Formats: sequence, structure tokens, C-alpha cells
Amino acid sequence: MIQFPNAKINIGLNVVSKRPDGYHNLETVFYPIPLSDALEIIVNNDLDNDYQLFNTGITVDAPTNENICVKALELIKKDHTIPPIEIHLHKATPFGAGLGGGSSDAAFMLSMLNTLFELNISNDELKKKAIQLGADVPFFIDNKPSFATGIGDLLQPINLDLSDYYLCLVKPPIHVSTPEAYSGITPKASDRILPNDLNLPVEQWKDIVKNDFETSVFKKYPEIEKIKTELYNQGAAYAAMSGSGSTVFGLFKDEPHFKVDPSYFVWSGKMK
Repeated sequence: MIQFPNAKINIGLNVVSKRPDGYHNLETVFYPIPLSDALEIIVNNDLDNDYQLFNTGITVDAPTNENICVKALELIKKDHTIPPIEIHLHKATPFGAGLGGGSSDAAFMLSMLNTLFELNISNDELKKKAIQLGADVPFFIDNKPSFATGIGDLLQPINLDLSDYYLCLVKPPIHVSTPEAYSGITPKASDRILPNDLNLPVEQWKDIVKNDFETSVFKKYPEIEKIKTELYNQGAAYAAMSGSGSTVFGLFKDEPHFKVDPSYFVWSGKMK
């Protein structure tokens, strides 16, 4: 079985409050995008181990047992018997980008194991397992535009269609760690309702749909802010940083042609 775990962008991100457990309550909209990895599972009863992992594309710089696909497998194996499998992961979504690439791999791994081995796990149960792997992993189970609250795990599907737009992603060779991003944030409840704001024309989002991380991240990494400015200069209807960065995305009515230093990751394509 082969599937293509897609990435996501955050449209708007409000850090509402800090929780007693040290995490933060958020308000954001997750939107699935066409950029994707490839993930294949093959049963191989000749293996000496329970699994074998193959990685192509972007290198996953972590021990095999720490790979999030393997963690998803081990989570399923707590309650179900799975035969020896080969896991082939081709990475195209960059790490530390605010695009949820690893979370998507984990969620697709859970769903693929459920389907391939007919485990009959409901989507609600898959989401309960998914949250054990990461805050935004549950989103990729249903993989539909959603208003996310809590730590990103409380999901409410919304009616948002960006299929008329082109998406451009630009990630400089800068890694913004999550603790670093949060260190510059003062949580504050928003006086706006994000899903209502997204009912407005995309061209009106610029002044009202904000990512709270941008102020502190842009101050420390002005190069990231310059990307956002340039996306608008190139004609973006809306541009923002995704999650805690460092990817900046732009939505365009016409196909963009964004040229930057070769060390940057750049991807563009039609939304679906």
C-alpha cells in the first residue's frame, strides 16, 4: 500500500493562554496543501525484525526507533498483531517548517495500518492514538480544513475552499524551534472569531488574519519577514508565516514565479 502524506498550512494563529501543563491554548485554522511525502508499507515475512525502514529524499536525521512512522507502528502494535513490514518513506516536506510534515507521516501511517490489516479502528479512536504522537497529528486523520483549538487537537471542520488559488511556500535555511518561538509570545485571547474572518474575501485577510508568532520571529530573523514582504510585492492576495515558522506562504490568483537564493526551499502549485 502506498499513500502520499500531505502537508498543511496554518491560516491565522492566536496564542490564547498558557495551560497548567506548560502547553498553550491556540486558535488556528489548519488547511491541507498538495505538497506531500510518499509512504509505502509492504508485508515481508522474511524479515528478521518486526520492521525495516527505508528513507529517501530529505534525510530523516534521527535513530530509526525515533522515526515518527515507527512510533505510529509501535502504538498500533500495543493493541494489534502486525506482521513484519517494510516501511518506505520518501521525504519531500522539509523539517522545522511549520508544515506538519512529520505529523502527516504519523497520521497516514496509523490510517494505512488500520486499512491494510483491517483493524476496524474508528477515526475517533485513531485520533486518540494520534494525539500521543503530536498535537497536530489528529488533524491529518480527517485531513479537512479545520478550526483547531486546545493545543491544536480540538478540531471543528469549516467550509473553506482555496482551490481557486495558487500556493507558494518559501522556507529559508533557518530553523525556528518551538520553545524559541513561544519565548517571545505573551498569550492573549483574541477579540475576533477566526473562522468568521476567513469567510471574508482572501484579499481582505491581510490586515485582520494574524499569526502571533510573526512579531517575535520576524524581530529575531528579519530574513523571514522579507520573504513575506516580497510575496506581497509579487502579487500575493495573502501571505503569512505558517505555524511557528520558518516557512512563509503566499496565496496567488495567478501562478507565481518566486526566485530566491538556491539554499531556500521553494514550492508552488495549485491548491486543491
